[in-house]
Amino acid sequence: MRDTRESRLLLVLLVTIALALITVDIRGGEQSPLEGVKRGAAAAFGPVEDGVAGVVDPVGNAIAAVRESGDRHTRIKELELQNAQLRQRLGSGDRNRARAAELDKLLKTAGAGQYGVKGAQVIAIGAAQGLNWTVTIDAGTRDGIRRDMTVLNGDGLVGRVTTAGPTTATVLLANDPDFTVGTRLEKSNELGFATGQGDRPLQVQLLNGKAKVEKGDRMVTFGSEEGRPFVAGVPIGRVVRVEANRGNLTRTVFVEPFAGFTRLDIVGVVVQPPRHDPRDTVLPPKPGKTPVPRVTVTVTPKPEGGEGLEGAVAEQPADGTAAAPPAEGQEPDPAAAPEAEAPQQDDGN
Repeated sequence: MRDTRESRLLLVLLVTIALALITVDIRGGEQSPLEGVKRGAAAAFGPVEDGVAGVVDPVGNAIAAVRESGDRHTRIKELELQNAQLRQRLGSGDRNRARAAELDKLLKTAGAGQYGVKGAQVIAIGAAQGLNWTVTIDAGTRDGIRRDMTVLNGDGLVGRVTTAGPTTATVLLANDPDFTVGTRLEKSNELGFATGQGDRPLQVQLLNGKAKVEKGDRMVTFGSEEGRPFVAGVPIGRVVRVEANRGNLTRTVFVEPFAGFTRLDIVGVVVQPPRHDPRDTVLPPKPGKTPVPRVTVTVTPKPEGGEGLEGAVAEQPADGTAAAPPAEGQEPDPAAAPEAEAPQQDDGN
C-alpha cells in the first residue's frame, strides 16, 4: 500500500473511531452497547487463541527455561559453596579448639622457663636437603628466626632450626640420627648427650658410668653458650630403659621424648633465651601415688555380767595357728588353762 494522502486520512479515521468505541465501552461498563459484540468476538476467536497458545507456549516456556537455567545454576553453586563453608566451620571447630589448647600449653611452658618464643605452625614434613626427620614451619627471618635456635612445643623439646628463609624455616627434629643435645638428669644433675634414633627412644650417654638412674627419671636440656643452639631447662623425656653397668666410663640409658614428632602442629622458636637457668622448673609435677584405703575394726564390749565381748577375736599363737575351742560336754585341759593362785586356808591361828 502506497503512502498517500488518502491512506493517511483513513488511518486517522480508524484510530479516531477506535478511541471513540473504547471511550463508549469504558463509560458504559456492563451496560455498554458493545458488550454483545465483545461476547461474539470472544466466542469466535477464543478457540483460535487456545490453539495458537498450545503451539506457542511450549516454545516460550523452553526459551524462558533456557534464560533462567543460568540463574538457577548460579544459585545452586552458591548454595553448594555455602554448605561447604558451613561444613568447614563445623569441622574446624574441634581443630581450632585443639590448636588453642596447644598454644595455651606452649605459652605456659615458655612462661615457666622465661623463654621468649615466636609461635609458628608446621606446614610441611621433610625438606629439600633430604634429611630424614625435618619439618618446615611458616616463620622465617622476617619474624626474627635464625639458624641454630631451639624449637619446642607445650610438651618439650622439638628440635633446632637448621636453615631459615624469609618466610619459612627448616627444623631438624630431636629424633633424627644427626641430632645431638646435651642433657641433665633431674635432681641428680648428671650430665650426658642424647642422640636421636628415628622412631625409637633417644639414646643418652651419661658421662658418669656409676650414675644412679632409674626408670621414670626425667631429663632436660643442659643448654648452650648464649642459648644457641639450645637453651637450658627444656624438658626432653623420661627414662624407659637403663642398661646394666659393665664397668664402662659412660652409662647408656634410653629416653622416651615428651614431644610427639608425628603429630606436630603448633611450635615455638626460642628467639630470646632466659636470663637464668630454669633448671627443673619447666618439668610438670609428677603424678602422686594413689593412697591405699585402710580398714578399721571397732569392738564393742558387753555390759558387766555378760558372757564375753561382742566381736571378740580369739588369741592366736605366735606360730600363726589358732587354738580350737573344747567340744561340748568336754572339760577344758588344765594344762592349757592359765595358772591360778590357790586360795589360802585359815588354820585358826
